[in-house]
Amino acid sequence: MPEQKDLNTETSPPSAEQLRMQMLEREMEQMDKERKLRSMQEQKLADFAADFLEKHVTEQEIAIVRRLVANAVKDGKFEAMVYSFPSSLCTDSGRAINNADRDWPETLQGKAKEFYERYQTFGKPQGYKLKAMIINFPGGIPGDVGFFLDWSPDKI
Repeated sequence: MPEQKDLNTETSPPSAEQLRMQMLEREMEQMDKERKLRSMQEQKLADFAADFLEKHVTEQEIAIVRRLVANAVKDGKFEAMVYSFPSSLCTDSGRAINNADRDWPETLQGKAKEFYERYQTFGKPQGYKLKAMIINFPGGIPGDVGFFLDWSPDKI
């Protein structure tokens, strides 16, 4: 029969209060981890928003759009999602985009507005189409906006 070295029958088991305290400590640790994660996510969003609202579209971001389009073409597709951002960065939190309001471009700010203006200047004259859609609904509310560039032939 195997010998059980860790089992000491001479000591009393932990009290119910001690077990409750252990459980409470674990819950507190978990809550602290979740709070830190939430704080990191909020900081990440704040940094993104500051960059989004205060800086201009970079050549690197334009190169990413071109690469996404090229990859979609290689895959035989006529559309690619080329940009996304939180709907909270629209002046109406994405309501016009979600409702397919024809004036949705007026709600854009920062880099999204600049991307849209670049589309109007360069993409639209070359036959591209741009649509904006809410791409997720966390908690039932509009989450992120996706810009989809389309180069499919016009329907006759």
